[in-house]
Amino acid sequence: MWLLEQPHISVFVPFGHSPDTDLIAIIDNQIVRVQVKTSTLQLNNGRYQVSLATRGGNRSWSGLVERFSASRCEYLFVLVADGRQWFIPSAEVEGGTGIVVGGPKYAAFEVERGRPFEVVRAA
Repeated sequence: MWLLEQPHISVFVPFGHSPDTDLIAIIDNQIVRVQVKTSTLQLNNGRYQVSLATRGGNRSWSGLVERFSASRCEYLFVLVADGRQWFIPSAEVEGGTGIVVGGPKYAAFEVERGRPFEVVRAA
């Protein structure tokens, strides 16, 4: 993961339940909250659909959908199956339930490519 490999960035995992923050990072002496999303859903044009909404996790779903909001984190880190990665300021995210990466819209926020990850399908 690109974020962990940056020598000038310290990364921490929050202790306890943090629904809006997956990681805490110190960047330029600023503490920032980072939400992390992954995607394996590649579209026909080679781009990836990334779901941003939370729909209850591993427990029974209450029917409430929590949309992405820039007020709950400073950055969105996206990793897709082919290894591409984006570190997007949350104010630049134009989507509450999902975004598409791999095209021009978020190109300025793409960081170095990481290792692809294997997609495991349930039997």
